Amino acid sequence: MKNYLLGIDIGTSACKVVVFRLDGSVAAQASAAYPVYYPQEGWAEQDSEDWWKAVASALKQIWKSWDIAADEIAGIGVDGQSWSAIAVDRSGKVLTNTPIWMDTRAAEICDKLKHQVGAERIFDLASNSLQPSYGTAKVLWYKEQLPQVYEQIDTILQSNSFIVYRLTGEQTMDKSQGYGFHCFDMKRACWDEKMCEALGIPVSFLQRICECSEVVGKVTAEAVRFTGLALGTPVVAGGLDAVCATLGAGVIHPGETQEQGGQAGGMSICLETYTADPRLIMSWHVVPGRWLLQGGTTGGGGTLRWFEQEFAAAERAESERTGKTSFEQLSEQADEVSAGSEGLIFLPYMAGERSPIWNPKAKGVWYGMDFSKRRGHFARAIMEGVAYSLRHNLETARECGADTSELHAMGGSANSLVWTQIKADITGKVIKVPASDTATTLGAAILAGIGTGVYDSFEHAVRKTIKLERVHEPNPAHQAVYQKGYRTYLQLYNNLKEVMNDQEVI
Repeated sequence: MKNYLLGIDIGTSACKVVVFRLDGSVAAQASAAYPVYYPQEGWAEQDSEDWWKAVASALKQIWKSWDIAADEIAGIGVDGQSWSAIAVDRSGKVLTNTPIWMDTRAAEICDKLKHQVGAERIFDLASNSLQPSYGTAKVLWYKEQLPQVYEQIDTILQSNSFIVYRLTGEQTMDKSQGYGFHCFDMKRACWDEKMCEALGIPVSFLQRICECSEVVGKVTAEAVRFTGLALGTPVVAGGLDAVCATLGAGVIHPGETQEQGGQAGGMSICLETYTADPRLIMSWHVVPGRWLLQGGTTGGGGTLRWFEQEFAAAERAESERTGKTSFEQLSEQADEVSAGSEGLIFLPYMAGERSPIWNPKAKGVWYGMDFSKRRGHFARAIMEGVAYSLRHNLETARECGADTSELHAMGGSANSLVWTQIKADITGKVIKVPASDTATTLGAAILAGIGTGVYDSFEHAVRKTIKLERVHEPNPAHQAVYQKGYRTYLQLYNNLKEVMNDQEVI
């Protein structure tokens, strides 16, 4: 009997593999890390073969540590980070490291295309402004800077479609990842050949577009040898990590909104009516007939992860004695500091910034430091800075007619009661928290359940699998201090923008 569904998440720092029971509870999980390479200013890249090795490693941990047989898995769903541009030759070989979503090396190419093709024409079709972090300019960067690679390209894959290819031998593009290319017609969910020609992207590089829950292949004998999966296990097309997380947080109806607390931050508002704004990100939901208006920021949980790595050696040492993680200790320290961090403000632009300012030259900034500030002030200011960036995106969405009354939180940041409450206070939104750590992989697994007939519908799947853990109401007592803090946050960027844009790497 097929008792399980498998979700595979290709994140920025690690691959996470989770086996779910059909009621959405976790039967087994494992992860395997891989590096991000930063060879130059503005570059951020990964070796996609590291992802595939990590998938195999995590699966082997599961077979070794849990009493689960591979042939009990009814289906596999894969989600992955956005805007990869994996160059693959005709034999399936990966030709070079792929620039990931944080990479901004192709800024000049974007400027040139906006002039040659027209920024308005591009946006009218693709519903996303042309930015260097998207896949479009990365492919053309290969053409300009790596011609020996470009000449060998047979196809360009996304993070999840690359893993699906390794599992099944089938090359596809799921609907939710199509938005990474500006030759994707957002209204009709198809490739536009005239725009492909205008942008200089060969149509032959692009795959057929599939519904995210469509079974696109089955696990091959070669994949069995590498991963231990069962031969013939169905694999669905999968989707963008943020979009699968939106499903895994229970957001399937218009107006419902996911708040993302992973490595990156942001939000995704479910829409049944097409609504686009060049300051935000537009994609298809994994749920047919639904779009997502998204805000995507570089400063999410990764900002606190960086702070912990660089400045929390004492907390790591203490965790060995008490069993309390360094992140739990930082949350406790942040909770001891009053709302507003006593004037300490953090701009979380640690890898440039995406929506709504779209500035690859933006930098992280601390403002308000003095001798009274302690580690807890900095931890809380990080949490507040990320929450300010969330509010900035929500307010931008409201300006174009997409408002929401509550958020569904997911990701590791949602485990911190302090951070989640800060987000509720700063945004003024009620925040509901389902099982936060597994929302992304659960969304991928639900897609597999839909595709294989385990669930009758998305409504059925959500009712059966997603349980609410807690609710955070905004604290009115903090409204005034956070209104002032948010105004300062916006003013700091506006005052420093010219300095940031004029900076040169020495």
